[in-house]
Amino acid sequence: MYGTNGTNGIDGVNADVDQRPAVSVVVIVYNDEARLPTAVRSVLEQTLRSVEVVIVDDHSTDGSYEVAARLAAEHPDRVRAYRLPENSGGCGAPRNAGIRETRGEYVVFLDSDDVLERNACRNLLEAAESTGADLVSGLCVRVHVDTRNRKEVPWYPWLYTRTRTLDSVSELPDLLVYDTLSTNKCYRRDFLVEGGLLFPVGIHYEDLFFSAQAYAAARRITLIPNRVYDWNVAEKARAKSISNRRAEIANFAHRMEIHRRVDRLLAGQGMAELKFHKDVKFLKHDLVLHLRDLPFRDAAYRREFAGLARAYLASIDPAAYDEVEPIHAVCAYLLRMGDWDNLLPAVDTLTNRDKVSAPLVERDGRIYWCAEHLDAPGEEGEFARRILDVTELGYHARPVRKLFLRNELTEYEEYEEYEGHAPDAAEAGRGRGTGTGRGGRVRLAGRVTNPLGVIPADARLSASLEFYARRPGVRFQTFRVPVATVRHDGPYITWRADADISRTLRPLGVVDAVWDVRLHLDVDGERTTSRLTAAEPGLAGGELPVRPRLTRLVADRVEPQISARGHLAFRLVPDKKATVLVTRGLQGAPGRLAKSGYRKAKALRKKATSGDAKIRLYREVFLRMPKQRRLVVFESHLGRQYSDSPRAIYEEMRRQGLDFEAVWSYTGRPEGFPADATLVRRWSLPYLRALARAEFWIDNQSFPLKLTKRPGTTYLQTWHGSALKRMGFDEPGWKLKSRAEQAEQQRTLDRFDHFLIRSEHDVRTLAKAFRLREKVLLRVGYPRNDELVRARETDRADRADQRARLAAELGIPEISAIPADKKILLYAPTFRHQGQRRFTLPFDVERFAEAFGDEYVLLVRAHYLNHVVLPPSVRGRVVDVSDHHDVTPVLALADALITDYSSVMFDYALLDRPMFFFTYDYEEYVHEGRGTYFDLIERAPGPIVRTEDELHAVLRDSSLDEQTLKYAAARERFTAAFGEYDKGTAARSVVDQFFSEWRRK
Repeated sequence: MYGTNGTNGIDGVNADVDQRPAVSVVVIVYNDEARLPTAVRSVLEQTLRSVEVVIVDDHSTDGSYEVAARLAAEHPDRVRAYRLPENSGGCGAPRNAGIRETRGEYVVFLDSDDVLERNACRNLLEAAESTGADLVSGLCVRVHVDTRNRKEVPWYPWLYTRTRTLDSVSELPDLLVYDTLSTNKCYRRDFLVEGGLLFPVGIHYEDLFFSAQAYAAARRITLIPNRVYDWNVAEKARAKSISNRRAEIANFAHRMEIHRRVDRLLAGQGMAELKFHKDVKFLKHDLVLHLRDLPFRDAAYRREFAGLARAYLASIDPAAYDEVEPIHAVCAYLLRMGDWDNLLPAVDTLTNRDKVSAPLVERDGRIYWCAEHLDAPGEEGEFARRILDVTELGYHARPVRKLFLRNELTEYEEYEEYEGHAPDAAEAGRGRGTGTGRGGRVRLAGRVTNPLGVIPADARLSASLEFYARRPGVRFQTFRVPVATVRHDGPYITWRADADISRTLRPLGVVDAVWDVRLHLDVDGERTTSRLTAAEPGLAGGELPVRPRLTRLVADRVEPQISARGHLAFRLVPDKKATVLVTRGLQGAPGRLAKSGYRKAKALRKKATSGDAKIRLYREVFLRMPKQRRLVVFESHLGRQYSDSPRAIYEEMRRQGLDFEAVWSYTGRPEGFPADATLVRRWSLPYLRALARAEFWIDNQSFPLKLTKRPGTTYLQTWHGSALKRMGFDEPGWKLKSRAEQAEQQRTLDRFDHFLIRSEHDVRTLAKAFRLREKVLLRVGYPRNDELVRARETDRADRADQRARLAAELGIPEISAIPADKKILLYAPTFRHQGQRRFTLPFDVERFAEAFGDEYVLLVRAHYLNHVVLPPSVRGRVVDVSDHHDVTPVLALADALITDYSSVMFDYALLDRPMFFFTYDYEEYVHEGRGTYFDLIERAPGPIVRTEDELHAVLRDSSLDEQTLKYAAARERFTAAFGEYDKGTAARSVVDQFFSEWRRK
């Protein structure tokens, strides 16, 4: 059906409207008759009334144009409908046609499957008129319509945190690079028409180029924090959108062509500097989208893909590689070099973060992804070494139990079990043997990457395959199959196993449709678990019989399936007739009732295990249970460590032989916690029960804030250090909290019955900041520092014996082996929030080792909330001791301390040994942070250095003995001010005061 009043080569209805609207919304549609009315309604219901709708149908084959024409007839003064004479195959042509037909002062684009937020046009128009912008952009939100709760994900929200106006997109390159949508924007129509801004036709990703044109041409751009556009995403849609059809090589070809056009545009507009930002985004986003699909593509696709990608990668600024994550850079480089043997494993790591998929190579103290390309001559070799260097990922520092290793599936053969003998590989491949077949068996083989030989050649190896339901709610049982053969094979561990799927796999048959497989590899008693990666398409196929526990009517076979992450799984193959019946049942009343019941049960289970439910259980059940005499719950640093003063008190209680029951809380893994105590996971039910019934709580930070303490329980708060930076209610952030929030915080602090004090400085700072009463303060010192006071006394006797003993206790062979005249330095900085757990050292550790490796061994102790990685090149000269729970013996081991603002300075001062203060960011820390209680520069008992060169100079120009003498008086004053109650008897004093009656008689 064609309408009347057609113009510009397209047919239309209701095209004659004289009054000019403020905003024209161009709605494009193709074969979307069901959703088009909703999109148009979102425009008609805008709070801004001066809005028209221009519908352009891209020659749909369904009733879309008829729906458009009906909407135009129903709203003749506000809706006009047009139809292209033939389908264009993209969004560009209908949008261009729509621009020509608009009459508003401003233009907005809307797709037929999306909607505008109700105030979108008003907010966009007001911003445009008040700022004179050619282009106004607002927040787009991706709405996942096929999820139960319609999950919403804002589109690059950091761009829209506030209203701001740009005179050029160069002021905010991220706008051009990331928000390439055309639909969350309002354009001045004269700006589009006079500038000749049109969408490219006949090519996908037209938004990317159109947006680049608009950004580059706009004299003024305004961003508003308002939500304006809902991008409806249907992950389960039968037909993928054009941009999501990545299986088609044309899709990637179009992407590359658009990128080239944008590059030419930027160069022509004199904005070449923006290309660098676009290059970075291409490496870490655009390219990654297609790289992840490579394992699923055939050889022909890969060849075409490589040709297209390599041609464009040649134009990428080499410096852009330094701005992306290492694995992104590695993949792009290997693709550029056409190195498929190393690229496909790298893609596995790209898809499965933290997986180690390459054997790796160590050279000159650095870790590289592969050995290839490192020896290329000149700049090419230098570039390869820079890109392939993955030292900072820390693979070399992890034990095998902490490694997620690539396990490549090398063989998948179905065969029948034969009477007489099992078939060899050739027979299995032919499906023939010498006896009677029963079916249901499969032979699996693979090879596990052994990076840097972390699995020793003489290690005892054993393995098993485990099959488990993917759906967590029905993971009632797992099935294991022993692996018959597992052995070393060069840089890999190869394995082979036969599994009788028909006997092994016993699914329920309805709710557990997908079963995953993993390999448990035991190496000298340590276990590493890996998934089975199918590196090539078509490796696994066929069907195997199974016996579901509920009924075989629904399904009695499974077939191998490769997950989106490339891992082998098995999926129940439903019987077609039974599926129809089951589907009807699920869609009928019984099915709805069953699904409703399941959802309610699931919600009830989730609610029962939630934090709120646990707190109610704690208050209403556990607190009503009788108190258990002599039960003591210990915790250090929120359960992360067995350390600090709680440990010192616990060990003193054990040393005195007291009769009590000890419970230690842990977070993560319980390794390193005492074997003679009951260990409970933090926030578990046993943990809550123990806290509710305990006679004493002892910790150094805080038990969960929402847990009230019963009147009969005594809370000993040891705290974890004197304060340099402002704490508690002295912090600016705490002062800004509401009165109710401050009262809630005070209630948690009032739980403390006793608070350990080590100096009057603590009284003036910590006690005041926490608003603690005088009777709560316990002036005994820190139990953790008793060992340091004793170590100071030992210094006067035999330091060499002390060092050997401590090194042996800590298990640091590098220290035990060094000569007695070689000194030990400890670098222990405070916590740094860098947006990630990995802490970047503020100095070149390799340069440090080169300069001082003959004289010192440097220990690095990162804050327990940070993580540091050291390169192999500094082995034996720099040692990471961050994993040791307790810092106290590490302090005692060190001949000198390098720190910044960490509270370890107050503890280390008790040893009367040299200290160096590397305050490279002092102004930022003091003035931009929460402030300090005193000026460290004035009171530091050691030299203050601001740069790496200054640190080197002070270590080079004076010995530790000279530093000891030079700052002796300053250290004495410092210790008197901040450790006056640390006399070496704190633990005994606490035990005698509170637990003496528990001594065994």
